[in-house]
Amino acid sequence: MSQRTCLYGNHVNHGGKIVDFAGWEMPINYGSQMEEHHQVRTDAGMFDVSHMTVVDLEGAKVTAFLQYILANDVAKLKTTGKALYSAMLDENGGVIDDLIVYYMNDEWFRMVVNAGTREKDLAWINKQAADFAVNVTEQANVAMVAVQGPNAREKAISVLPTDVAQAAGDLKRFVGAASGEWFVARTGYTGEDGFEIILPEVKASEFWEALAGTGVKPIGLGARDTLRLEAGMNLYGTDMDESTSPLISNLGWTIAWEPEGRNFIGRDKIAAEKSAGVQQKLVGLVLEDKGVLRSHMKVICDAGEGEITSGSFSPSLKQSIALARVPVSIGDTCEVEVRNKRLKAKVVKPVFFREGKSCL
Repeated sequence: MSQRTCLYGNHVNHGGKIVDFAGWEMPINYGSQMEEHHQVRTDAGMFDVSHMTVVDLEGAKVTAFLQYILANDVAKLKTTGKALYSAMLDENGGVIDDLIVYYMNDEWFRMVVNAGTREKDLAWINKQAADFAVNVTEQANVAMVAVQGPNAREKAISVLPTDVAQAAGDLKRFVGAASGEWFVARTGYTGEDGFEIILPEVKASEFWEALAGTGVKPIGLGARDTLRLEAGMNLYGTDMDESTSPLISNLGWTIAWEPEGRNFIGRDKIAAEKSAGVQQKLVGLVLEDKGVLRSHMKVICDAGEGEITSGSFSPSLKQSIALARVPVSIGDTCEVEVRNKRLKAKVVKPVFFREGKSCL
């Protein structure tokens, strides 16, 4: 049975077209996906991400625990609220989920995981936590709103509670701050500046409307996907999953191999893969012919074949772009099979557009 966030009524009132997303009734758009995309790139938009899961991890051994279950190393975090992006791997080196973890203090970390992987993530975390005496607490009665765009922070601060606004105003990139029942982080999934705000469910609807009153417009899942694709940000279940290692998913940069003695789950498998020579990689594609790139289309190059994992028309670049898993020696050009035709594409770094500028 589908679930609804506490902001469902707000979506309906703002004309949201509701679809099923990972078991949740969520807005795909509020009229024009293209306009919503440009709204975030040029001003400010807000996303309901209350379906995502917030987990607090506490205990004397919580740092050691997270060093064991994450490929990245939380020991690098020294500043309160500092965030770290990481993959959580299984014993075979496959990606269980990608997530953000925040260092609150030496015995408390906050983690945000994907909605579609909630059950397996919590089961895995709780299973591993037992050996470290870590207390795992899901924050059940909270909402989460992302406000993104070049004017997002200014507009959000204008309607945040005074103490929360003061905490948010000085935040640096990829840092969060707790203020009472609120938590504000300068993070996002669009390639634009902004905040991700965790707040009590009972205050979410009023806050949503207050944001709308400043000109922050609601944005649906459709524009969220094109924004994150332009920014070269992976989508779990599409660009990586348990069948893929981080090394072939453009997540090698998130693996902390040092210190050498840190034995995180999956390390042996991906170390062996690295040693043997990685055979595939995730690249960006820009279509040079007319057409639209979509997931699962075949990529053909001199080194062999690959497959598009995410593809769409880029509203910002006015070109068709994609992420694709391909042979590691693909070169600078390739062809994509689109409706039984081979169309030419340029191979680029897997990031296309961020903060108002093309990265091509």
